[in-house]
Amino acid sequence: MNAPSRPARRPVWISADSGDFHQFKAQVAQRTAPEDVHQAAEVVQNIPIYTGEAVASAARDPQACRALTTEWAWAFSDGPGIVVIRDALPDAAVVDRASAIFETIIAEEKAANLGGGDHFAKPGANDRIWNSLEKHCLADPANFAAYYSANALALASEAWLGPAYQMTAQVNRVNPGGAAQVPHRDYHLGFMSPEQMARFPAHIHSISPVLTLQGAVAHCDMPVETGPTMLLPFSQQFHEGYLAFSRPEFQDHFAKHHVQLPLSKGDALFFNPAVMHGAGTNRTTDRFRMVNLLQVSSAFGRAMESVDRARMSRAVFAVLRQGGKGIDVANVIAATAEGYPFPTNLDRNPPIGGLAPRTMADFLTQAVCEGWTDAQLDAALSDLERKNAT
Repeated sequence: MNAPSRPARRPVWISADSGDFHQFKAQVAQRTAPEDVHQAAEVVQNIPIYTGEAVASAARDPQACRALTTEWAWAFSDGPGIVVIRDALPDAAVVDRASAIFETIIAEEKAANLGGGDHFAKPGANDRIWNSLEKHCLADPANFAAYYSANALALASEAWLGPAYQMTAQVNRVNPGGAAQVPHRDYHLGFMSPEQMARFPAHIHSISPVLTLQGAVAHCDMPVETGPTMLLPFSQQFHEGYLAFSRPEFQDHFAKHHVQLPLSKGDALFFNPAVMHGAGTNRTTDRFRMVNLLQVSSAFGRAMESVDRARMSRAVFAVLRQGGKGIDVANVIAATAEGYPFPTNLDRNPPIGGLAPRTMADFLTQAVCEGWTDAQLDAALSDLERKNAT
């Protein structure tokens, strides 16, 4: 009897030139068949469209709810990567009240000269509210509760992430003439430079998309000329996309083949964060396109224990500064300091000059390399703690 053959070894590391462009073109040339998404009301430009009424009905029936979330999980993973729910928030008064709250916050933050920075657009070109979730809740708890009571928001989150997910949100208002974002993938790996991404083994490039779900709630009617999100269905299936999508041939293919769906106030869009996408250009002269961008995180993206890493960094600094036999500074810093910039308070710590702020590990490394005093490191860490505080 012959021994079973072993599967071919997958590459452990990928780089900016990894990934077959012809394979990518074949993947994004797929079509969403109505029988693949039989609970959708229709399929438009390969994106399944559901009604808020059908979602609300499914939420009242456990079997129907399981069937719907099963279909959405398939859509996010092996289907087009995207779903749209019409009238996800059917009460226009709830959306309008939230919009008024957001407009007030934008005006107040502009007057106070707060904020700055953006992830994939020119800073200051549009208006953004970092952490709109908390600000919305504190400004009007009743409206917040009515808003996030929407079954569409909860079921989409659970379909991809399961229970105990963490909701966060940022408002983006694309003003008349506001330019499109650079097409990209999103958080986590999508917020790193190519050099940083390449340090993560290939299997992490598969894990990153299942840690978050991207969403957007339309706060106004958004015809295509206002620049609703540009999307490339099925692009989440291309494994090497975090690194490859910055290459000219991928950007050119996106420019020629992306789709944009007009949305109405109260509609919601959800997509796998690995879908190649970007906010579109607002080509109008008088329409302010406002969306509440939802970023929902898996419960599993957290360590088991809480650790005071700033305190540890202060304690070990003298040893690292002195060095000596058997001391590997980089390894000790990796075990001691927080090497990831998120979560942070993006009002106080915006991503200016890059996609992410500096980390505690960055400051501790700089302190060792430049021979800082204890007081210098303490001041830098105290400032970082202030910026990261809730």
